[in-house]
Amino acid sequence: MNEDMVILIAEDDAGHFQLIKKNLWLACVNNEILQFKDGQQILDFLFQAGNGMDLDETKQYIVLLDVRMPKVDGLDVLRRIKGDEKLRQIPVIMLTTTGESSMIEQCYELGCSYYMVKPVDYHNFMQAVQNLGKFLSLEGMRLPSIDQNGN
Repeated sequence: MNEDMVILIAEDDAGHFQLIKKNLWLACVNNEILQFKDGQQILDFLFQAGNGMDLDETKQYIVLLDVRMPKVDGLDVLRRIKGDEKLRQIPVIMLTTTGESSMIEQCYELGCSYYMVKPVDYHNFMQAVQNLGKFLSLEGMRLPSIDQNGN
């Protein structure tokens, strides 16, 4: 994975966030990882509307997004990202416990890149995230940058 890639994880469960971060690291993903505890926090970051960190348009981003989050749910976050001319090129991976086929279909229709159901079993969850990390760290994986013109 490109070393300049920043992984944005929108996950309100602190334990799940730590497991995701740890298992990405075990899969040799050493990129910067930022946590957002609710949907509004990641929207504020992406749309540069909050008082905290701001998106750096010279960097590449990938979003790991939970569906069920406080304030703004993952579907609304996905809809806003994919509805924005500049942000729509950011890959969004849904990483959630919700395995309902209608939810999966809706996320793909909205433009998610991949939908991954978090296994309930601890060891299966760890293995699934490590597999995701291996996928992300594949040699040659290139993701688009965000530029001022949305290109």
